[in-house]
Amino acid sequence: MADDPITPITGTDESWPELFGTLASESRDPRLKAYYETGCVAPDTPLSEAPLVALDFETTGLDPDEHSIVSIGLVPFSLDGIKLGAGRHWVVRPQLPLHQTSITIHGITHTDIDKAPDLSDVLDEILAAMAGRIVVVHYRNIERPFFDVAMKWRLNEGIRFPVIDTMAIEAHLYPNRRPTRWQKLKGMKPVSIRLADSRTRYGLPHYPPHNALIDAIATAELLQAQIHYNFSLETAVKDLWL
Repeated sequence: MADDPITPITGTDESWPELFGTLASESRDPRLKAYYETGCVAPDTPLSEAPLVALDFETTGLDPDEHSIVSIGLVPFSLDGIKLGAGRHWVVRPQLPLHQTSITIHGITHTDIDKAPDLSDVLDEILAAMAGRIVVVHYRNIERPFFDVAMKWRLNEGIRFPVIDTMAIEAHLYPNRRPTRWQKLKGMKPVSIRLADSRTRYGLPHYPPHNALIDAIATAELLQAQIHYNFSLETAVKDLWL
């Protein structure tokens, strides 16, 4: 997870369902074609009725062109509850070498990946879990570009999908989270929009970080809290997806 500045929510993209139709007709890989053919949630769907899936990747670094995915966690949920029994976690063999820094962060070692499957071996299961649901992440500049590059390496075509980004929501709620020099002199501290710190503001429990499934569950809980405190159950998905 990163704490980089992120552009606040600035608008909606109501073209996702139309784009899925186009991608379904253009996609050459049968797995991606089936994913797109499932369709996309209508933009006006209230969040209370939207099927969601929280997704988290652990990676060997932060640049999708130079680093790789090493683990994937996902859990389907709605604003009413989280389907923990349907949560999944995979350790996958990266295309590029592990770095000691990433091993220190997520604890996934060379021994763990030696016999791990390639991402393509579990792609059917991942896409099936995503199909028909809105993907929820904390910091979209990890999951979406890393998945896109991983697909291009393996299938020679990328993947596109809308996301609700809980970090972008926090950035939207705290646009002045970095105090000025004078505010610092008055004792004002910056507001962190990291996953753990954001959860703390809503009274959510602390979870150990850098396990993809636990972070996915943590992200799902965070969105539930964000909607409860800051939005309405009738808020349309188009108001939050990116």
